[in-house]
Amino acid sequence: MRLIDFELRGDYITLDALLKATGLAGSGGQAKTMIAAARVEVDGRSEMRKTCKIRAGQTVAVQGARVRVTAPATASEARSK
Repeated sequence: MRLIDFELRGDYITLDALLKATGLAGSGGQAKTMIAAARVEVDGRSEMRKTCKIRAGQTVAVQGARVRVTAPATASEARSK
């Protein structure tokens, strides 16, 4: 299974936008279709809400890939990288 780390830029990202941003869906429409077909899990449970808010600490699984969502880096953390 492929593991993808995704760093938030704000407090949350919608599920359909996350699938598109990580490349697991080629378009927003494809992401919505995947979600509607119950092919996406959030924290181990099937999720069918397209605009479900995904926050830091949650895990999204789809198509042999798992996305681990992390909190945005603080300004001091970004400078030290």
